[in-house]
Amino acid sequence: MRAVVVSLIVALALTSCCPPPTRTGDVVTPTAAPMPDPTPVEVEPPLAATSKPPYPATRRDDIVETIHGARVADPYRWLEDETRPEVKAWMDAQDALARARLETLPRRDQLAARLKELFYYDAIFAPTHRKGRYFYARKHADKEKTVVYWKLGKDGAEQVLFDPNTWSTDGSVGLGGWWPSRDGKYVAYAKKENNSDETTTYVRDVAAGKDLPDVIAGTKYANVSWTPDGKGFYYTWVPPVGGPVTVADRPGFAELRFHALGADPAKDAVVHPATRNPQTFLGGNVSWDGRWLFAVVQHGWNATDVYVKDLKKGDKAWRPLVAGVPAIFRVTAWKDRFYVHTNHEAPRYRVFAVDPKTPARAAWKELVPERDATLEGASIVGGKLVLTYLRDAASEIVVHDLAGKRLRQVDLPPLGTSKGIGGNPDEDTGYFAFTSFTQASVVYETSIESGAVKEWSRVTLPIDLSRIVAEQVRYPSKDGTEVTMFLLRRADAKPDGQRPVLLYGYGGFNVSLTPGFSSSRAVWLELGGMLAIPNLRGGGEYGEDWHKAGMGANKQNVFDDYIAAARWLIDRGWTNPQKLAIHGGSNGGLLVGAAMTQAPELFRAVVCSVPLLDMVRYHLFGSGKTWIPEYGSAEDPAQFKTLLAYSPYHRVQEGVAYPALLMMSADHDDRVDPMHARKLTALVQHATASDRPVLLRIEKNAGHGGADLVRQQVESTADMYAFLIQQLGM
Repeated sequence: MRAVVVSLIVALALTSCCPPPTRTGDVVTPTAAPMPDPTPVEVEPPLAATSKPPYPATRRDDIVETIHGARVADPYRWLEDETRPEVKAWMDAQDALARARLETLPRRDQLAARLKELFYYDAIFAPTHRKGRYFYARKHADKEKTVVYWKLGKDGAEQVLFDPNTWSTDGSVGLGGWWPSRDGKYVAYAKKENNSDETTTYVRDVAAGKDLPDVIAGTKYANVSWTPDGKGFYYTWVPPVGGPVTVADRPGFAELRFHALGADPAKDAVVHPATRNPQTFLGGNVSWDGRWLFAVVQHGWNATDVYVKDLKKGDKAWRPLVAGVPAIFRVTAWKDRFYVHTNHEAPRYRVFAVDPKTPARAAWKELVPERDATLEGASIVGGKLVLTYLRDAASEIVVHDLAGKRLRQVDLPPLGTSKGIGGNPDEDTGYFAFTSFTQASVVYETSIESGAVKEWSRVTLPIDLSRIVAEQVRYPSKDGTEVTMFLLRRADAKPDGQRPVLLYGYGGFNVSLTPGFSSSRAVWLELGGMLAIPNLRGGGEYGEDWHKAGMGANKQNVFDDYIAAARWLIDRGWTNPQKLAIHGGSNGGLLVGAAMTQAPELFRAVVCSVPLLDMVRYHLFGSGKTWIPEYGSAEDPAQFKTLLAYSPYHRVQEGVAYPALLMMSADHDDRVDPMHARKLTALVQHATASDRPVLLRIEKNAGHGGADLVRQQVESTADMYAFLIQQLGM
């Protein structure tokens, strides 16, 4: 099982936009005059003619472009460049205003106290076994960051491998991925600053407890894959920004490299060159036996090309296993076969066996056909094929033999989530975690051969989960499409039309929203609130057809599904527009931005986190070009028309009474540029006819996933809930 750091989701689920890889057009020249010189930022006093809160003075520029025949205004383009002193001063003023308002809200301190009780807890996560050594992450109730341990044998003494709590005095340095070698002697691991995506990779000698001299910068998309002898590993390297390498084009410069322990990383061999296509990700891995080397070129979140080399034969050139096919292909090599998990001509996925001697697709043998559930994952553990399905967004685990024969289904409770069984392909023991809306995470140890299961660890929290009711409902979207939605509430909650409801969504990038426990959700329910989570089109819950129905030219379907969920909650008597709030982050931030600008009358409050909102210029910033396969690009006339039609930044109208808005940004978000949050905040502050607050809160030392310090998670969640409590009259 590949070891990774487990990110503890203690706030409302925030799926990253524009998720990282699982492993584009010219800028339009403004027709307006050059941008004027920076002017000082100062807090604007309240105006006598309005009851709006006093916001920092924000300049509006007369920038209007003609793009594909359409006139497009962009009055806050100057807020795109955060390196300018004027923009920094504006950000500081906005953040200071937001924090001053949030810190004085009623019940905010009581919320923070309760969140501390639930966010600081003990947990042990599933181990990775390597040649008698066990590696695992442990969360401590008295520490800010998760610690990684190892022990010799299951009953050996626990020893610290990494403790990120000791890496920096301010907590700004954290742990990214970590990957033990096959012999268990070394662990490659990534350090990151301010919880950003950018990392530097190190190698630790496990027995000595010290790092080797090997230090590799530029490992933003690393995903280390060790050779069986532990003498080196394959990884993805990206050059620093400079010269032809711009932030937007950088993914296209990624190279697949090999690092031999003790060698100079600057001289690491390039085993697959850069694609020079900024809309792709490049990654790779070596098979368990070390014979097969794979290179994977990922085109957005709906297509992959897979190339292979036979290292035993000393292949020099890459051979395409599959390329140019608009579908996802995930390949696992075991003994004399490739096992391919794909949605090609099977939107809910199936599994093939491929003989490397006859790799042409016409010779592939179907082992497991497509079912009425979505095949989310496939792996080889204990010499068996372990499959993880989603049925109506809840998990099922099924074990097959390598000929495709179904052996058994693992007994899981209903309405829960498991990411499948992790383990080694040549060992019988595996581990899997399970969680649900009413069950904190439990890790189980299992025998692949016998099916025996026993509990390995369990999270215990000071909360009565028996009072929480979770159910799944179905409702029609605008075009009649049936959408499923999870509802969470206290058992005593009744549909009296007055229930405070928080509607959360994502809807994109093949990401599935599945049942899972969250401490912050539990607090929301304790407060008497209700949570609604629809499985919108664009997600992966119902296969690739469901994903495609919410991407590109079909993106409006996602917003229609979400708005229809709000109307259903109102029509069914659960809530009303004065008691309904929406929340989303990243691609989900785009979702709530679109809902707020398309149906402002439905919502009292909006929490929009690390979003993208200017869909005309998104591809020019951060990792934006990698999302073009998902959204399209304004450089294309037809795609521009679609993007402009729903782009939240371009739909804001003066004189409309918009809901209260809490914009939650991060100062080191290197995935979705924070310019989106700045520009929409400024525009809504200017345009809204409402006296409801429009606040921009900027998390310090934080990346796209927020901060990794528990205390910061407590503070940001307390601010969010205090804001919602006041706005919803709770």
